[in-house]
Amino acid sequence: MALCTGLSGSDSVHAQLDRLRKAQGTLPSPVADTPSIVIPEGEFLMGAAGPDALEDEKPQHPVWIDRFDIDLHEVTTAQYADFLAHEQRMAPWQWDAVDLSQHHDRPVIGVSWFDAEAYCRWRGKRLPTEAEWEKAARGTDARAYPWGNQAPRQEWANFGLGARFSYRQVLTPVHSYDQGRSPYGLYQMAGNAGEWVADWYGTNYYEVSPPKNPSGPASGSFRVVRGGSWSDLPKYLLTYGRLRLPPETRNSYTGFRCARTVGPAP
Repeated sequence: MALCTGLSGSDSVHAQLDRLRKAQGTLPSPVADTPSIVIPEGEFLMGAAGPDALEDEKPQHPVWIDRFDIDLHEVTTAQYADFLAHEQRMAPWQWDAVDLSQHHDRPVIGVSWFDAEAYCRWRGKRLPTEAEWEKAARGTDARAYPWGNQAPRQEWANFGLGARFSYRQVLTPVHSYDQGRSPYGLYQMAGNAGEWVADWYGTNYYEVSPPKNPSGPASGSFRVVRGGSWSDLPKYLLTYGRLRLPPETRNSYTGFRCARTVGPAP
């Protein structure tokens, strides 16, 4: 797996942002944050049951999640470029292929878990927990995919495109696929870019996780990625599907969205 070894190049990032603002005329300065959706407090069924469920998806169990906000869509290259222009961080893998005039509305990929966590913190947010992400993706009816229980179709999600990456050919704008939105209206909780979440990965964590606001094991070697990507087969787009990666991983399949803790509903 290739890793980025260059510096962020904040001067070139500033120049790209300036060119994009001039070309579009409407791009805010600084780049606007992603709108968020309120996920109401309450219980949902997490995980899966039955013979087709993988061991780390069992047992299916009720989980109570407090009210929280989560981004409407995945963080874009334009938003991440704004972050790089203000913070001294290593650029994402494949960042030299980004042309903001063409790719500003594509999800940023090539970011490690540490990069994603730092971006969310910069925005005054955080990564969603695995349980929060799953509730936001599937709602309270235990659906298999964000849009329901029907197998994925090309008009509902961006998936199954193989392994050859380019921003132009395999990633789609973050507001694409209206018909594939989650019960709460979130875009692309399946496909396009897989998404880092806050939790350490634990194979048997569901057997011991608390029934209210679980936040994953206290430590581990891997972080959890959810949602599947542009490259994946339908079975990896399941709302309860779990992937593990070393947190330092930067690849063409993984991006993120942010969340925020909010108070109880008035």
